[in-house]
Amino acid sequence: MSKKIVIIGGGPTGLGAAYRLHETGYDNWVLYEKTGDVGGHATSHVDAQGFVWDEGGHVIFSHYKYFDDLIDKALGKEVHERIRESWIVKGEDWVPYPFQSNLRYLPKDVQVSCLVGAAKAASNGRGREAANFRDWILATFGEGIADAFMFPYNSKVWTTPLEEMSKGWIADRVAVMDFKRLLENVLYERDDVSWGPNNKFKFPLHGGTGEIYRQIARHFPAKVQTHKELVELDPVRRRISFADGTGDTYDVLISTAPLDLLVGMMKPADAKLREATAGLVHNNLLVVGLGLKKKIETGRCWIYFTDDDMPCYRATYFSHYSPFNVPNGDIEHYSSFMCEISFRVGEKPDPAKILEQVTAGLIKAKMLDEEDRGKVVSRYHRFVGYSYPIPTLGRDAALAVLQPALLGLNIYSRGRFGAWRYEIGNMDHSVMMGVEAANNILTGAKEEVFHST
Repeated sequence: MSKKIVIIGGGPTGLGAAYRLHETGYDNWVLYEKTGDVGGHATSHVDAQGFVWDEGGHVIFSHYKYFDDLIDKALGKEVHERIRESWIVKGEDWVPYPFQSNLRYLPKDVQVSCLVGAAKAASNGRGREAANFRDWILATFGEGIADAFMFPYNSKVWTTPLEEMSKGWIADRVAVMDFKRLLENVLYERDDVSWGPNNKFKFPLHGGTGEIYRQIARHFPAKVQTHKELVELDPVRRRISFADGTGDTYDVLISTAPLDLLVGMMKPADAKLREATAGLVHNNLLVVGLGLKKKIETGRCWIYFTDDDMPCYRATYFSHYSPFNVPNGDIEHYSSFMCEISFRVGEKPDPAKILEQVTAGLIKAKMLDEEDRGKVVSRYHRFVGYSYPIPTLGRDAALAVLQPALLGLNIYSRGRFGAWRYEIGNMDHSVMMGVEAANNILTGAKEEVFHST
């Protein structure tokens, strides 16, 4: 094997491919990353006050032993393990996650509405025949739970009409329910909080989530070139060009760039592929952080918000993930909240305004006190482009055109936005897509994650 393999992007997928190539002893490859650091959207940043911030909420949990072993090699003992404690805030009420399993925390009239709707849904056979995500929610949970939580929360996250989204991505992303269990939870006042693959998770002790990928990249520093932004791709000559005027050739390309952008860089342009990218929809993210000179002791991890007056859909007690997410690891005197706000392409939220609204929302939820405004020592924000690849009704048809055509050109488009499939967009999925792409190139082994349904 003497094929030259070029990897675009130093995030989880690109570094997964790089690590696997390095692990096998294969040497004819190089990785190009457009920024000055590795990690992609799983990287981390330190602000001027010494607080660490991720580009959104990331936790380490896994479906794959290879990924688990890689994390162990990367972090060793430099890791915190947490039991997930997550809640939903709706008005004045706090409901343990998942919402539909813990209705007893709601006012009685809302409980009744949720139970009646859930009973009707259960008797009608759930959402097997639903045409879209909105219909699936109604058919699976009923009107009460849909109106109380599912509709407002998902509208915040996706910023897309739910009837324009498919239901095929759901799998283990949304907790479905057993009506008998739901009813028993209410009658016996029983908490039900263990659902989901991430009920226990790990987090790096130092450096935020990005430390995982910095440690992986240290295995092959000469192979990783930063500040290389891809601007043009010639799939006929198999040549790539960068913004700094340099370029390279390849035999096989593993691209983790957003699929629509990659197709847009192709010269000569392919009209059929460009037309197909119109079926790919995404949104963007604003991450805001509040660093406080205040100790907060809590077992809480992250909180979901449904109300319109709170702009974020999720707030994380980020100092709970690791003490070293605050200056000098001093959680006796410091704490931090990290909040995420989705917004549509073309919108540009005002960070200062959003920070004020988030602060007011945290005070309203009693996560902060009014007097804590004077204890805020860091107000952080970062815009993150390409946050959620939205599983719209037209997505799969677009991918059915794009992916085979690119593979026919020896281009593996993989990763959260390379594959454009949210259901395989977690860190473990993303790393394994890179690992399996490398295996496929070298040995022909099947890409199990990429081809999963």
